[in-house]
Amino acid sequence: MNCPHCQKELALDPKIPFRETCPHCIRDLHCCLACHFHDKGASNECRESSADRVLDKEKFNYCEYFEFAKKTISGQGVDPVLEAKRKLAELFKK
Repeated sequence: MNCPHCQKELALDPKIPFRETCPHCIRDLHCCLACHFHDKGASNECRESSADRVLDKEKFNYCEYFEFAKKTISGQGVDPVLEAKRKLAELFKK
């Protein structure tokens, strides 16, 4: 797990409490930017259709659907479904 703000590696339980902060940069971890469902291209920037709208994606929130995103070494979240769709689109591109 990496902090969505400073990108430093975190040694925390994946069940992030609502008010948890990064020990390195002291910014909120239970926020949209750190969530598996965060997607700038989706409605309200969230792929979870039942989630409430959150205006500030960098601040903590009380979303019950929050799941800390799996991160690559570069700190970018990788959604296996979206990655597979991207690869298929490239394969069949004319």
